[in-house]
Amino acid sequence: MTGILTIAGLGPGSEALVTPEVSVALAAATDILGYASYVARVPSRPGLTLHPSDNREELQRAAEALRLAGEGRQVVVVSSGDPGVFAMASAVFEALERAPQYRDLPIRVLPGITAMLAAAARAGAPLGHDFCAINLSDNLKPWAVIEKRLRLAAEVDFAIAMYNPRSASRPEGFSRALTVLKEAGCGERLVIFARAISAPDEKIVTVPLNEAAPEMADMRTLVIVGNSQTRRVGPWVYAPRQVR
Repeated sequence: MTGILTIAGLGPGSEALVTPEVSVALAAATDILGYASYVARVPSRPGLTLHPSDNREELQRAAEALRLAGEGRQVVVVSSGDPGVFAMASAVFEALERAPQYRDLPIRVLPGITAMLAAAARAGAPLGHDFCAINLSDNLKPWAVIEKRLRLAAEVDFAIAMYNPRSASRPEGFSRALTVLKEAGCGERLVIFARAISAPDEKIVTVPLNEAAPEMADMRTLVIVGNSQTRRVGPWVYAPRQVR
C-alpha cells in the first residue's frame, strides 16, 4: 500500500459544514491525528486508529503523521475550520522541512470552512470588503508583534477577524487588544462576538467596540471588528463594497 498524508479541515463544528471531499478522506483513513477535541469528532470504526494529542504538540503530531504515512498508512491530520488558517497544514510542512526523507510522500491539503467565514455568514457580510485575520495567541509569537499588527490593521481600515481571543491561561490578552483598538480610534466600530458557530450553543452578539468587554469572548469565540463603514441593516451587519 502506498501511503498518503491528507491535512483536512473539519469546519467550525456542525457535520453539515464538513465538505464532501473531507468526508471521503476520513472514510478512507487508517489513522487520524489531531488535537483531542477535533479527533473526537471523527467516529471510531474497525480499521481506524485515532491518535489524539495535546494542542501544543503540533510538530510532534506532524512528525508522527509523516512517519505513519511513510509506512504506507492512509493518514489524515485534522484541524477545525480550515487546516491552512492558524492550523496544522503549516506544522506538517515545517516538519517535512526537517525530515527530507519524506519529501516524495504524497501530501494533499483539503480546505474547510473556517470559523471566520462561518461567523461572517451568520452575521451578514462583515467581511464584504478588505479584511485581515490575526491570531491573538502569543504562544508562537510575541505580544509586541500582535499589537503592531492590530494597530496597522486599524490604521488602514481593515475589518479584523480575531482568532483565539481569550484563554484561561492568558485572559489579559484580549483586554489589551481592545485597548489597542480603542487607542487607534476604533471605538465606534461594530464588533461581532460569534461563539460556538454552528454548534447547538451558538451565540452572536454585536456591540460598538466601546461597549465590548473582555469577558464577552473565550477560546470558542471568533471576534470580528468591522471597518469604519461597517453598519447594520435590520439584524444584519455588513461592510459596503464601495469605499468612500
